[in-house]
Amino acid sequence: MKATIWHNPACGTSRKTLAILEETPGVELTVIEYLLNPPSAGKLAQLYRDAGITPQQGLRLRGTDAEERGLPQASDADVLAAMAAEGKLIERPLVETEKGVRLCRPQDQVNEIL
Repeated sequence: MKATIWHNPACGTSRKTLAILEETPGVELTVIEYLLNPPSAGKLAQLYRDAGITPQQGLRLRGTDAEERGLPQASDADVLAAMAAEGKLIERPLVETEKGVRLCRPQDQVNEIL
């Protein structure tokens, strides 16, 4: 099974999710450090749609200026554009497999798509 993780190595939850993926037999893993290579607004829209959440639910509030910028109340398009421009606004980690997408907080949620 192929799996892609949008990963931040400085995040404990992201590291734990990555470890689960690495320890799961048969997983062909792609790791994308999204702070260096943020996904496009279109890719983010697809990920959130497939995860069954809104872009606002995928917005990282802690350690960002998202609330001051009014992003939690902004339109989907505005939130996605802000995330694509500034990867730090993306809550992590996102994992995509052929079984779906999950925002893996807590990290055990990755098991739902393995």
